[in-house]
Amino acid sequence: MSVKDTSLGERLREHGISRRSFLNYCAAIASLMALPPGAVPAIAAALEAARRPSVIWLSFQECTGCTESLTRSHSPTIEDLILGTISLDYHHTLQAAAGTAAEAARDQAMKENHGKYLLIVDGSLPGADSNPGYSTIAGVSNYAMLMEAVQGAAAVVAVGTCAAFGGLPGADPNPTGAVSVMDVVKDKPVVNVSGCPPVPMVITGVLVHYLTFGRLPELDQYHRPLAFFGQSIHDRCYRRPFYDKGLFAETFDDAGARAGWCLYRLGCKGPSTYNACATMRWNSGTSWPIEAGHPCLGCSEPHFWDAGGFYTPLSVPTGVPKQALLAAGAAGAAIGGVVATKAKQRVRADAADRQPVTVDELEQKL
Repeated sequence: MSVKDTSLGERLREHGISRRSFLNYCAAIASLMALPPGAVPAIAAALEAARRPSVIWLSFQECTGCTESLTRSHSPTIEDLILGTISLDYHHTLQAAAGTAAEAARDQAMKENHGKYLLIVDGSLPGADSNPGYSTIAGVSNYAMLMEAVQGAAAVVAVGTCAAFGGLPGADPNPTGAVSVMDVVKDKPVVNVSGCPPVPMVITGVLVHYLTFGRLPELDQYHRPLAFFGQSIHDRCYRRPFYDKGLFAETFDDAGARAGWCLYRLGCKGPSTYNACATMRWNSGTSWPIEAGHPCLGCSEPHFWDAGGFYTPLSVPTGVPKQALLAAGAAGAAIGGVVATKAKQRVRADAADRQPVTVDELEQKL
């Protein structure tokens, strides 16, 4: 029997993992996916009988930050995920093979697991009408490679804001005609794990959810898993009590900043940004940007690169007077919710008003 044909339970026993440790692992997974304790036995039964699914990871117009984030996952760890939970059959950065051997491994995995493999994509890609030479792998355009891989995929996971919404490559003036995965994949289910980079445990959590239940998790309006993107950064932030009291840092080194006051006036996009950063953090739960004293940039939201300056309070629309900002601190969550709604409306309006710029015009400006 091949390694892929053995169940996860059999592989765990082969590696000396006790039943108690396995159940503790299932309890951690239930907590990760915001499931009640009663779901632990069901997760254990599903995982114990599950076979390792084939995973093909395609990297297009990206910076490798999403892979860097994945390698820092701690529940499960990247080693547990690749060696015990899934069969990662193709990944530019993590695979040992290169060149012709790497592409042959991808072709073989696609043929042997047709209709069953999970396709993961990070990075945006030039659209169907763009110059295919803008981004290629082994002489094949990103668009052609994605369309070929999608045909035999059971589902598609777009990892990172570039794959989910276009990200930096798709920012104005978008010289390569970059589009998101969801813009071109219409006949297969797509889940977006946005973030620049995404939280590592969200990536692995989606994979384990698929392995456990054989389907993708419940999604929000942007096709993001609700378990991780169901609440705003603002609502989960430990600095929220200072916001409710009207206590804001005015500069990065004033007394308020040193006391941990709210970073709202320093451009924090937390009220209009949805992600699990505040609860999951990075580096085994050590910290996250706001805890390090930096405002949220809104990197898990569409068009965040085009939403204006990172350090100006764009979470408060330009048309809102300063008195309204002060009222937000006094009134707390209710006003904050209104401001967040107006912020999203403004982002959409700004995106609609943007004028395209040609590459020639861009070069003239440079």
